[in-house]
Amino acid sequence: MPASPLRLGVNVDHVATLRNARAGRNPDPVRAALAAIAAGADGITAHLREDRRHIRDDDMARLKAEISKPLNFEMAATADMLAIALATMPHAVCLVPERREELTTEGGLDVVGQHDTLKPLIARLNDAGVRVSLFIAAEARQIEMAAELRAPVIEIHTGAWCDAVADGRAAKADAEWQRIVAGAALARSAGLEVHAGHGLDYVTAERIAGLPEIVELNIGYYMIGEALFVGLGETVRAMRAAMDRGRGNLGSPEPPSAGRAARDPKGRA
Repeated sequence: MPASPLRLGVNVDHVATLRNARAGRNPDPVRAALAAIAAGADGITAHLREDRRHIRDDDMARLKAEISKPLNFEMAATADMLAIALATMPHAVCLVPERREELTTEGGLDVVGQHDTLKPLIARLNDAGVRVSLFIAAEARQIEMAAELRAPVIEIHTGAWCDAVADGRAAKADAEWQRIVAGAALARSAGLEVHAGHGLDYVTAERIAGLPEIVELNIGYYMIGEALFVGLGETVRAMRAAMDRGRGNLGSPEPPSAGRAARDPKGRA
């Protein structure tokens, strides 16, 4: 079966992080979103956290009004966030775990343990015509519960794999990779659309693009960091090229070696 086209969602949260360091207006995450789309991004992701540490309410409203591509609204599964999402009406909502003290999202959403909270929230979003995604670990019980809850999409948390690759922990990287491979296959067999994200760089994005079940990658922090040196447009084009290389090598048996250096925008090691 041929692989589905692979979409790139660019997360602009950390453009807002930099803006908020001076409590001003610049750099503007909406401008960054427009630049990413102009360079080839298929969509924009933004996480409206409860503490508003980066993206703010007006950012979400402006993104919805001004961008020409789908808006993926990341949020905690709370009544307040549901109300904002229903007022904004983004293309998609991705439900994520959230703790005030964390630096970034530390793991997948526990959809098994939070079944009773998630079920009515997912139903409300489904009824409103907003596509629901659950940001979860590649674990069978979480994937099976996502399908039971009628969430049409899951996003596999790739952070543990990416960290192990970057740190040179080969055994850990291989174990996490096998979990992702198995989880993506299980999710697709359950009728779920499969996305992936967290911690991806050029190397890991190229590799995971080779999994035919995955149809979307959402990447932010690495790309915003790279953009400081080469510009956001060039970073988007380089990431798109890495994903296209990976998609062209479906079935490649070897995951990236732990500690392997990220490729440069020309594709060299």
